[in-house]
Amino acid sequence: MGSISAVDEKTGRKFYLDDPDDLKPGDKVVFLLSLHGGGSIGAWQRAYFPAYQYKEKYRLVIATPSAATKEPFRHWVGKADDAHLRNIVDYVFDRYGKDNIASFWLVGHSQGGMTANRILGDDFFKDRVDGWLSLSGGRIGPIELPASFFVPVMGAPMPPMPSQGGDAPRPGRATAPDCDISFIFATGEHEMVALPSTSPWADKYGAGTRVRLADVVDDEPGQIYDTIREGKSNRAWGLSPRPGRTEVYLYPKARGGRLIADVVRLDKGHTEGLEPRITEELIKMMVAAPGGKGRGQR
Repeated sequence: MGSISAVDEKTGRKFYLDDPDDLKPGDKVVFLLSLHGGGSIGAWQRAYFPAYQYKEKYRLVIATPSAATKEPFRHWVGKADDAHLRNIVDYVFDRYGKDNIASFWLVGHSQGGMTANRILGDDFFKDRVDGWLSLSGGRIGPIELPASFFVPVMGAPMPPMPSQGGDAPRPGRATAPDCDISFIFATGEHEMVALPSTSPWADKYGAGTRVRLADVVDDEPGQIYDTIREGKSNRAWGLSPRPGRTEVYLYPKARGGRLIADVVRLDKGHTEGLEPRITEELIKMMVAAPGGKGRGQR
């Protein structure tokens, strides 16, 4: 099929759907549900984390929707969006076959990551999701954002993050979900004060002391950045796309083979699009992690 604009028939809302051009009936695929951040849209997210460029090589199906709420800016909130995301999952599982979904990952940037964290409290998702890739969307455990993260926009303060209620996830720090998943936290160096050397999620699964893998070096920049704040941004929020180096930390021997990792893009902030090699490295990690939860195999 390749890349299409699919339709949630229950709501009429469209979303991007990418799959391998040479996909055959019965082929196993890894399903990514990729959520944009607050103030963004699906098209931006698709370029920010361009997993579709690797859909043939790693047998990926990627669904990239847009939130419905537009005020004070577009963001994920409320029952309507949650129902839309559940409908997309049902659509993908029906279209490709439940038994052919090798694993299912939530991927979310910024408020999209906060939303991924929140919906993991929903039985629908916690019973199906095998892993969560948080792209600057919150780390399970302590982490602190620098004050410079909240930069002015056109001379005015940043709009507040939309409330998600009670103990819901907030920028920087995520809540520990009541489910078993692999977890990758990927962030820009400048959008945090410091990366902790331990992980409560790794502790939960009895993982060993973290080890640093080989750095990922990108000679090419990412595809996209926050053009609205161009010339008014700072290193914490993000500047223009550029090549770079990424540190990868793995917590080894987690129970059940679960993948738990921290990934730090050096000299990057919150909004620079991911470079090609680190995009592929994250995909390789997800594909190699255990799956089958959505098929009732765990």
